[in-house]
Amino acid sequence: SYKPTVLIVGAGLGGLMLGALLEKIDIPYIIFERTSLIRPLGSAISIGSPILALFQQLGIYDELVHSCLRYNHIAAHKENMEPYPLQDFSPLEELTGYPQYIIARPVLYDLLLRQIPAHKILLKKKILTISEEDDRVTIYAFDNTAYQGDILVGADGAYSVVRQRLYEKLKKKGWLPKNDDEELPFNCTCLVGQTDYMDPDEFPILKNPCSQVLAVRGSDLPYSWLVFTTAQSTCCWMVIHHLQKTTNKSALEEKFSRTNKEKNSEWGSHAAKQMCDETRDLRTPIKSDEGGYLKLGDLYDRTPQDRVSKVMLEEKVFETWYHGRTVLLGDACHKVNPLGGQGATAAIHDALALTNLLYALPSKTSADIKHLFSEYQAERRPKAHATFKNSRLLSHVLRKDHVGKMARMVSTNMPTWMWRIFLSKAFGNRPQAGFLEKVEARGTGHVFSSSSMEKARAVYQEWKEQMHIIHQDAV
Repeated sequence: SYKPTVLIVGAGLGGLMLGALLEKIDIPYIIFERTSLIRPLGSAISIGSPILALFQQLGIYDELVHSCLRYNHIAAHKENMEPYPLQDFSPLEELTGYPQYIIARPVLYDLLLRQIPAHKILLKKKILTISEEDDRVTIYAFDNTAYQGDILVGADGAYSVVRQRLYEKLKKKGWLPKNDDEELPFNCTCLVGQTDYMDPDEFPILKNPCSQVLAVRGSDLPYSWLVFTTAQSTCCWMVIHHLQKTTNKSALEEKFSRTNKEKNSEWGSHAAKQMCDETRDLRTPIKSDEGGYLKLGDLYDRTPQDRVSKVMLEEKVFETWYHGRTVLLGDACHKVNPLGGQGATAAIHDALALTNLLYALPSKTSADIKHLFSEYQAERRPKAHATFKNSRLLSHVLRKDHVGKMARMVSTNMPTWMWRIFLSKAFGNRPQAGFLEKVEARGTGHVFSSSSMEKARAVYQEWKEQMHIIHQDAV
């Protein structure tokens, strides 16, 4: 009776992980997704020690690793295919006990989706309004349905409807910080996709047992592009368009509408096709049978249209993460540049911290829920800021401006000892579920503890002791 009912808006990676964790502790929840069909898009994701112990706890580690390819380095090139020094990630296995892996985002998504009972995900549920009264929160969907719960989690992305409704309420009361009222800024747009199966005999690079992470850093052109080989013998790709100045969604769409007579969105299929046409002749570092290099167009032609999307690379950490019985998670409260490879991990860590605290929640009262949310933000917001800075630093390496040149110089000339220190700090945050059996720490590097994990673990140990006493009494 003390367990809260959790309403999760958004079936992205963060929302699915939250559902999978709540499933383990039998807390009732429903996930609401606005689309009529779950169709995960995106390129590849880099995953490693910060989340792999959690996947071991969930019992899906072997399946995850089987779907991945490990990678040891990033091979960056100039536009003329002259290589830069390799960016070496192999020290991570010694420091953390786990290698780094590349997994296609749709594959990771499908793995998490299979942890959720089908009846707990409701499709075509576009949320219109939210109300809070009598110690309950109610959401109203576009199809005239309403749902009540004790807690509402906005896991619905960078342009979260839950965040918008929450901030509208706070703004009316004069409680919304000025920074939270501003649009998300970005200085890059990005084209992403994944090819169909490619024959390794025709493309020998796919026979390599490690993922080949290949980057081209634009110098004369306003583009940088990356290709990742996967365990499924496909190529995931990203093409980044570096804009001349920082802008936001409204400003860019207004400019687009003024300069483009066709009635198409800046982010629709027409815009994605246009960017494909503009970049299809750019060479990749993948050798072709003829002795030359595959072009991006060769990858585009092997990619189904419904797997191609154009997105913005927004960067922002919001100040306000919760109010009342509503709390935000993942991109809804911190959007980082994906070139740092840490956005998905940050959302999963949010879901884990929130579940650890829910496991230890003493009651469903507003006071206890407010205290839970306060602990959640206090733990996760500083780490989100650190992730934001690391992602921005890594993304600068691909830019062609003076900041990018400096970042490239630093990254290619960093002493080995300094690089190891950076990796140890960046990958030291490896929290676990305190309510599941602990996975012993690996590697030589320091593991940073999590207050939410320790709190859940204390409750879990107390429960185990009680179960042991009951068992002894029964015997």
